[in-house]
Amino acid sequence: MTEVNRKIHVIGINSYKFEDLSSKLQNLFLGTENIAVPNSYLEEIKSWCEDSSSKKKSFFSSKSNKELFNWLRSQKTDVILISRGDPLWFGIGRLLLENFSKDELSFYPSNSCIQLAFSKLKIPWQDAVNVSIHGRDSTKLVEALKARPSSLAIITDSNNKSLEIIRKNLSELNLIEFYDFWLCEEIGFENENIRKLNLKGSLPTNISNLNIAVLIKTKKHYSNNNNLPLFGIRDHIFKTFDDRPNLLTKREVRVQILADLELPKNGVIWDIGAGCGSIGLEAIKLRPDLDLLCIDKRIGSKKLILENSKRLGVKPKYIFEEDIINTLNTRNLSSFEKPNRLIIGGCDKNTKLRIINKLAQGMSIGDIVVIPIIDIQIIKELKKELEDKNFKTNLNLIQTYKSLSIAEGMRLEPNNPIFLLKGKK
Repeated sequence: MTEVNRKIHVIGINSYKFEDLSSKLQNLFLGTENIAVPNSYLEEIKSWCEDSSSKKKSFFSSKSNKELFNWLRSQKTDVILISRGDPLWFGIGRLLLENFSKDELSFYPSNSCIQLAFSKLKIPWQDAVNVSIHGRDSTKLVEALKARPSSLAIITDSNNKSLEIIRKNLSELNLIEFYDFWLCEEIGFENENIRKLNLKGSLPTNISNLNIAVLIKTKKHYSNNNNLPLFGIRDHIFKTFDDRPNLLTKREVRVQILADLELPKNGVIWDIGAGCGSIGLEAIKLRPDLDLLCIDKRIGSKKLILENSKRLGVKPKYIFEEDIINTLNTRNLSSFEKPNRLIIGGCDKNTKLRIINKLAQGMSIGDIVVIPIIDIQIIKELKKELEDKNFKTNLNLIQTYKSLSIAEGMRLEPNNPIFLLKGKK
């Protein structure tokens, strides 16, 4: 391989002040003739040469395109390329590494805009999720939002209405009230402006093109919410597991399950594999005289169900944080009222069969079992087991799509398909 004799020095900056550079970088700048600078702040960098004894400078106005790379290849001596923040963090560094050898490149990163933003907000950022929608669609943003991170930093694009897209995505995912929205403009520069926006209102019109958004999970405390709808409570109302925020029966599926249960005015409902309790709790919100028994083996599930009970203003009769197999083997089931409505979710095929065999056969005429299923392979056996216990069965496939905004308009995002097996005695 031919030895590379000249270097491309890529310098990240966080201000337009020459004195903010380290003495090493000041000397490098003063001693280098050919310098590429983004055209948006070329004049500010040119001013660094005033009243200095530096070499004569030749500036190239950069647009981070093929012309820049051709110019860099044409240079026979060392050159400087000015960039913002850290060139290797959603910056030009990746493209440079794709077009030049590592031996040709030297990087001198400054603090990234995200690092500066979190320092200004005085919030730890080690767990922050970083997403760029600069020159990209919002696919990665939607994926990140669905995971509900505690903090999310978004590099925006002034050319594709990024802030409006972020707001729409938050609204479409029912996360408007889940996050505080901070707009950070010209972070680290002279005209720095940081403000918290109310996304329910209109976005301000005087926004700098140089901006990033930071979303921080709110500290909002829910209490008995009298404004909840009678039916079809939105997913964001329910508190879920922090490490598994999507471990929740989605609203569209939950509505169908509740409809299939044909909830009576009185009776007993068992919610097995209850998770955060969304199905059973909404059931007793609809029918306050029903007795609810929730069972889930995940550590912390009882605390979640109790919290969501407060949010909905309801009260389960029993909550067991244990494996249903342990419940069936060790508890005196005769001390509990038999279920009139039974939901079986969150366990494997053999456990589901065991539950049906143990509980369903004692259910009365008109009682109902509903089983959400994601594995099509187990449907036949579960259906047969219910029919052997004198249940009439039917099967529905629930497949829904949610509209999500992107730069070009809108796309439909599919939710995972769910089979609902219903048995009525």
